[in-house]
Amino acid sequence: MTMLRKSILTAVMAVAVTGTSLAQDNVLRIGLLGGENEADRLRDNQCLVDLMKAELGFSDVQLFPAADYDGVIQGLLGGTLDYAELGASGYAAIHLRDPDAVEPILTTEQTDGSTGYYSVMLARADSDITSLEDMKGRSLGFADPDSTSGYLIPLVTLPNDIGAPVEEYFGETGFGGGHENNVLAVLDGQFDAGVTWASGVGEFSEGYTSGNIRSMVDKGMLDMEDVVQIWQSPLIPNGPIVVRSGLPEETKLAIKDFLMALPETNYECFRAAQSGDYNGFVEVDASFYQPIIDARKATIGG
Repeated sequence: MTMLRKSILTAVMAVAVTGTSLAQDNVLRIGLLGGENEADRLRDNQCLVDLMKAELGFSDVQLFPAADYDGVIQGLLGGTLDYAELGASGYAAIHLRDPDAVEPILTTEQTDGSTGYYSVMLARADSDITSLEDMKGRSLGFADPDSTSGYLIPLVTLPNDIGAPVEEYFGETGFGGGHENNVLAVLDGQFDAGVTWASGVGEFSEGYTSGNIRSMVDKGMLDMEDVVQIWQSPLIPNGPIVVRSGLPEETKLAIKDFLMALPETNYECFRAAQSGDYNGFVEVDASFYQPIIDARKATIGG
């Protein structure tokens, strides 16, 4: 453990011992985005609960899995959640409504050193769809209205590739209810193709190194031989871990220090919570997400 980490944790423990709240009632409330099986989300993040209670001095760390992205957004805006990992568009939604509600502190770094990921469009391998051209007049599934890769970025960038607005090119569009459900909807034939997120690093046949499709492969929910990738977006900034701005500064620092060390202290927990392999975390602030904030403001608003 570094001296900096020791000093921060010592300070936080001292605050806890004297009875001053680290968060409301000395409890850290973590919001979990929807779109994945709730039991899986709780299981993958339970290690964070255990480690943060043990190392950061909270009397309790509670997980709140939302049905969709907006549930976490509203919890952060209302101050009933203290911490969450968001997509860039979800953070933009909060920033546009209240720029002082939360602070982005960290994002992930891919195994190739980049701090971005991709929206990818998948179709069934046994269909006659092998390109965007084949999707003209067909149905397209989006993940969630507040998803960056599952809605905002396709909405903004697809017209450059198809030469027409999304609503004019595709015969029908709809929402699959999150990334995992959107891929399942494609496999079930509810949509001809759907968008989801992936690192774009590593082998497609393995679901790449991280992202929704890698998570589905790891859980046995997806065989990559059953899908083909027919589109990939430009690089998207990895989403932030945000903390409620009203938390004490020593608490924010302790959380950041704990997370920065996590890939070394407990890589399995880090990997489970992040749905795949990364180098670790890097620091970010609101300026890192300004292009996404601007894109959201110009298209779907706050």
